[in-house]
Amino acid sequence: MITFVEFIVCFFAGVGAGLGTGFAGMSAAAVITPMLVTFLHIPAYSAVGIALTSDVLASAVSSYTYKKNGNLDVRNGLIMMISVLVFTTVGSYVSSLLPNTAMNSLSVVMTALLGIKFIVKPVMTTKEAMQNVSRVKRAVQSVLSGCLVGFICGFVGAGGGMMMLLILTSVLGYELKTAVGTSVFIMTFTALTGSLSHFAIDGLPDLQILMLCVLFTFVFARIGARIANKASPKALNRVTGLILLVLGIVITAVTLFS
Repeated sequence: MITFVEFIVCFFAGVGAGLGTGFAGMSAAAVITPMLVTFLHIPAYSAVGIALTSDVLASAVSSYTYKKNGNLDVRNGLIMMISVLVFTTVGSYVSSLLPNTAMNSLSVVMTALLGIKFIVKPVMTTKEAMQNVSRVKRAVQSVLSGCLVGFICGFVGAGGGMMMLLILTSVLGYELKTAVGTSVFIMTFTALTGSLSHFAIDGLPDLQILMLCVLFTFVFARIGARIANKASPKALNRVTGLILLVLGIVITAVTLFS
């Protein structure tokens, strides 16, 4: 039977993870992993598996929403996804060999720094400007970037979505909505691969906690994605940056003062 504390922790973890996914293409593990580890004392490796599973439906419903609004680059996303999928499995295996404490700090720092980046230096690239990049150059960049992103996703879960968003906007020159839409599209499959790898290595986690995290993350990802697609680029940059910055600060506080 699920306890009240477990329900509350899963709820707030799902709210933060869902909004982060819907607005910024952030992996659910950025929020869910440290909260499950800190408050429910779930081993970090199992917590990442739960978070990645929560990410599957949340990213899927977000990518569908972005696609419906014309903010998803499926063709180039598929190129990047292949290398991401391969190295997600590699990263997942490597992370199983490390102690719990080695898996939490990177994603927290990245969340806060990326939030500041979107507030201070918003992404104002237009879809027209995206077309000026050659297909060959973008394909090569996508493969190389995918290797790095995939390893990080499998290793700590949370880093993948944020690294992907940063690469899509800063390296590949995507405008923000298309970058988020493409990011969550790829994360749907990388999260599925990562979660299956985690469960194959470590076994199934607590199914009640898993289902609650999946449900709450899904609901709030849908809400976040629908709001994000109606926002102006300038407003979306600020809201995305604020959400990431606040989540980074909160997760840091949770980790330090628990």
